[in-house]
Amino acid sequence: MTQDEALALLKTGASIFLTGQPGSGKTHTVNRYLQWLKRQGVEFAYTASTGIAATHGHGVTIHAWSGIGVREALQRRDLDMLAANRRLVTRIERTQVLVIDEISMLPARSLTLVDTVCRHIKGVASPFGGMQMVLVGDFFQLPPIVRRGTEPSMLPLAYGEDAFGAEFAHAASSWRDLAPTVCYLSEQHRQSDRPFLEVLDAIRANACGEVHRERLSSRLIAQGRWPEGCTRLFTHNAAVDEINQQQLAKLGAETHSFRMVAKGPEPFVQALKRGCLSPEALELKTGAAVMFTKNDQGGRYVNGTLGTVGDFEPDEGYPVVVTRGGKRIVAEPSTWKIDEAGKERASITQVPLRLAWAMTVHKSQGMSLDAAVIDLSRAFEYGQGYVALSRLRSLAGLHLLGLNERALRVHPKAVEKDAEFRAASQAARGAVSGDAGTLERAQAAFLAACQGRPASSALSEPRAARPSSGYPKSYEVTAMRETHAQAYAPWTTAEENDLVLRHGQGESVDAIAARLGRKPGAIRSRLKKLALI
Repeated sequence: MTQDEALALLKTGASIFLTGQPGSGKTHTVNRYLQWLKRQGVEFAYTASTGIAATHGHGVTIHAWSGIGVREALQRRDLDMLAANRRLVTRIERTQVLVIDEISMLPARSLTLVDTVCRHIKGVASPFGGMQMVLVGDFFQLPPIVRRGTEPSMLPLAYGEDAFGAEFAHAASSWRDLAPTVCYLSEQHRQSDRPFLEVLDAIRANACGEVHRERLSSRLIAQGRWPEGCTRLFTHNAAVDEINQQQLAKLGAETHSFRMVAKGPEPFVQALKRGCLSPEALELKTGAAVMFTKNDQGGRYVNGTLGTVGDFEPDEGYPVVVTRGGKRIVAEPSTWKIDEAGKERASITQVPLRLAWAMTVHKSQGMSLDAAVIDLSRAFEYGQGYVALSRLRSLAGLHLLGLNERALRVHPKAVEKDAEFRAASQAARGAVSGDAGTLERAQAAFLAACQGRPASSALSEPRAARPSSGYPKSYEVTAMRETHAQAYAPWTTAEENDLVLRHGQGESVDAIAARLGRKPGAIRSRLKKLALI
């Protein structure tokens, strides 16, 4: 699926799982959608499973946004306490679109907790309280860290305990209830080196053969023989800070220090600091290897651009970075912030650089690098080698210190689900390339519902008032809901858009009814109201 096709589906208000290989444009597509939502006046929240990823979109972690924090379970008193938090309730109630980035690193348990909180606070039984969910990520990258054991008196949140033993978010009951439309991006914007892409594809399929190993082995270098000024990626934290400080100390030039400036409530400031790759106290010297830690709005650099400190500006004293391409850039302070309802809640300001002789693979996720020295001899986690190697634009930029077998493996569950995701994306693509009118009506209905106004199409016609005698008695509704969970429940925007999308994909009325928990007659009635049959 192309980025434009995925964007068209996002604009229908259907919940989406946006995935694809590194460099396929997931972040770019999400940013385009968020900019469109902002122009339309639709309330959205950008969150991520990690602090580093959250700062890319001026957001917070999903744990902080939803109020679940570090909880691995919710007790009833926890839900009552969260519902009494006025700021949390306001934030959730006004949000119409919720983005969760780096979904691969969010455990299934956590996704279900977020679902439970959203349903509880919004007072709507639909998944995530009826919001459009945009789940972004690639399950071939780093998996979630799952701590074993649960708190006592855990509130039953799933339809059984299987979701709490599952690792990936796609195994959660909340994911199954949501049944997001899959948009699997197929374009490649980072790598154009065909032999290198073949190596990455082989690792992604857990099918790394002799020819692929030989290509990687051809990039092996001896310890200490790496190119000057080249970023080094390690699998463990221990060596990174030590190497950076050792290399900085070797430079005889004067030290220039830059302190981070913070504004806003302490919890938000601390969240920003944890997610920011630039340190609170940044010490630089002429000749230091550095990396930009943020995308420049003017396009001069991106998160991951490498260079060397050439000198320091005479007036303000800001570092002047000479990039690999010879461009000289004054690294002026930049701001990371948390926006809520269009207003700034907290911010930190710092020169957007960090020492770049070495960094961890984990912190490199999401970056694009021209060259790197990578040590995978101690890789210990599925996807670690794949993440590190896929940061590079070409095989020529790889300088490999070591490689073990685990570095060439991705999680088996990711491989199992991949064919399913690709097939689902192909089916969704058929809806985009099919009836354009259906897609446009769905988009208009979504905007109208979010903006609280009637649309100019039949999608938004008000329901005719039913005489009171026409409603079933309460005990009849209860009986119906034993087989049709949503019988006579009000239609949410998310449900309506899901109905339009599934109908456009050619699903039968009975299949849609089973998926939405409604009677077939209710599905046909709604389709007539939407002028689709």
